[in-house]
Amino acid sequence: MGKNDVITNSVGENDKETLNLLTSTQIVIHDALQRMGLPESAFELLREPVRMLQVRIPVRMDDGSVKIFSGYRAQHNDSVGPTIGGVRFHPKINGDDIKALSMWMSMKCGIVDLPFGGGKGGVLCNPRTLSFGELERLSRGYVRSISQIVGPTKDIPAPDMYTNSQIMAWMMDEYSCLRKFDSPGFITGKPIVLGGSEVREEAGALGAAICIEEAAKIRRLPIKGARIIIQGFGNAGSYIAKFMHSAGAVIVGISDVYGALYDPDGLNIDYLLSRRDSFGTVTSLFDGTITNEELLEQECDILVPAAVSNQITAKNAENIRAKIIVEAANGPTTIEATRILSERGILLVPDVLAGAGGVTVSYFEWVQNKQGYYWDDEEVTIKLREKMITAFHKIYEISQISQVNLRTAAYIVGLRKIVEGAEFRGWI
Repeated sequence: MGKNDVITNSVGENDKETLNLLTSTQIVIHDALQRMGLPESAFELLREPVRMLQVRIPVRMDDGSVKIFSGYRAQHNDSVGPTIGGVRFHPKINGDDIKALSMWMSMKCGIVDLPFGGGKGGVLCNPRTLSFGELERLSRGYVRSISQIVGPTKDIPAPDMYTNSQIMAWMMDEYSCLRKFDSPGFITGKPIVLGGSEVREEAGALGAAICIEEAAKIRRLPIKGARIIIQGFGNAGSYIAKFMHSAGAVIVGISDVYGALYDPDGLNIDYLLSRRDSFGTVTSLFDGTITNEELLEQECDILVPAAVSNQITAKNAENIRAKIIVEAANGPTTIEATRILSERGILLVPDVLAGAGGVTVSYFEWVQNKQGYYWDDEEVTIKLREKMITAFHKIYEISQISQVNLRTAAYIVGLRKIVEGAEFRGWI
């Protein structure tokens, strides 16, 4: 019995709810590779990142003390090109989560046909409690710690949860002090003036919005008048709300870390967008809020989990009252919940597809940095839409032919390019 058999066969249906992100990702990868008829060596190569770096970052705090932060950088697979992926600052991350996220980035790159493998980084911290100066020193310290394994032809960082273009700018500046000749393409999500790309800030949300539109077409559901619930009102959730509201949809529910708002007649999205803070918080301004858990079970046409992982589980999957679910967050639906939703006939668009907009425009930014010529927002949007629509329908077609859910189909598409590259290199 191989390691993959241990992973899959020792896990019962009820136990799958308690799996961490890495193990659950390995299970789906194993299933997809088996369906592709690939050898066990393919799974052994892809079940863990080819590189995983853990660092300790000393930061001088504003009060003069020195605090040590833990940081990570995972590079899942570089068979087809350099790795790429975001850096998150978050109080609840660990090495296994970063590994899993790097693996999802590999899937995303394969799904939208980019010449990259997946990478992911993170720092264990609470950015809400750090001053502007402390954030800058932490950002620069992280780059110094990982500088030996990153670069425009090695591994390209990008924004992620609780990081933004300002943090990317600090990181690029620090890297430029270490390597002056290739700093522009070292990182994506930069401010426009420093070589960033148009549309990058909203790219993840725009990619998800495109998937919402295509899924609605499959189910013959007009977007105009469609009732949408969005869990999470940070960068992704707020932009999705803005895009779908502009398209004529009725946003009936939104949430943040403190609670949720629900109105079957529709919320005033323009007002909510104007009142949210930089962390996506707005519900604390209102009385009569409900919980995030309660919001997920409210009636709607389209549910968009855009917050954190493991929100839809075996405990609440039977109570979901949506026709379509589009995952804008990473890993919001567990393995068992995915099975339940599929059996109920709910169309679930997985995170590795719906969340591929960000890395796609990061690729566009990398290309623009290399050529020294920059596109306007219309051209970037057209290119992004073409990539996302092509990927959506390729995955949907495979799901229909192979009679599998969209998550499995997406993994099959995402893995194919990596495996082919590894085979040509003689790795498997």
